[in-house]
Amino acid sequence: MQLDIVEIAGNCLLFCLVFGMSATVDIGCLQAQLKNQRAILTGLFLQFVVLPFLGFAVVKALRLNHAMGITLLVVTSSPGGSYSNWWCSMFNADLALSVTMTAVSTILSIGMLPMNLLLYAKYSYDDDIISILDWKALFTSLFVVIGAIGLGLLASENINSHNFNLHANRLGNVAGVSLVAFSAIVSSSSEDSQMWERSWDFYVGVASPCFLGLIAANVLTSALGLAKPERVTASIECCYQNVGIATSVALTMFKGDELCEAMGVPLLYGGVEALFIGIYCLGAWKAGWT
Repeated sequence: MQLDIVEIAGNCLLFCLVFGMSATVDIGCLQAQLKNQRAILTGLFLQFVVLPFLGFAVVKALRLNHAMGITLLVVTSSPGGSYSNWWCSMFNADLALSVTMTAVSTILSIGMLPMNLLLYAKYSYDDDIISILDWKALFTSLFVVIGAIGLGLLASENINSHNFNLHANRLGNVAGVSLVAFSAIVSSSSEDSQMWERSWDFYVGVASPCFLGLIAANVLTSALGLAKPERVTASIECCYQNVGIATSVALTMFKGDELCEAMGVPLLYGGVEALFIGIYCLGAWKAGWT
């Protein structure tokens, strides 16, 4: 029963985070950005082809165990995180494009996340890892996110109040901080799996896809000649993942020490992506890209 409460708490925090951020979106700007097909398609390619492959390459090269490896594959195959919109807003990148890409990638992730996870989990491990994957947990987390986006956009359109948007944003921020704290507590609940007492391959493995993804995204978007604010937005969307999905999946898929190991992956990735993207956004801003 205790595990059920943990699962419910994780999904509730995930819903509040995504709903709070979605409820601040301007529907008109989202509709207009859907016409920007080149930038959106480039971002989706980075999101669902480049980053999942980088996650697979790291899992395979470092031979990460099941708990860490599967959770990292979920992270790198997930849609963009809601806080990517905040980074774009803070550093004056293309915010409307960021919101659109987050919404579109979340919808497409219903098919793309399971497909990438199925493909790369199969080739990452020699045993029958597919049989132990908890697809119910995966789709539950996805539908929580999609439901939160839908209700958030509906509320933003119908209420149309700056005061409501402000409170929704605060709800999202509080839920986001709470989800991070929640992950930290569960990740450190075992004496054998303390967050800062793990082997080097854990830290290198979790950090590498984000770092390599930023490089790949900038090379590709520059080669395609996207506008500089669009390059920044696509790079952020490529690497800033919705780690809440991986957190929710780990809560239901693993137990004991494996749960602690798995929960450390989205927790560390969340910190790494904030650090790398923060430095990148600052550099892009100073270089006149935004």
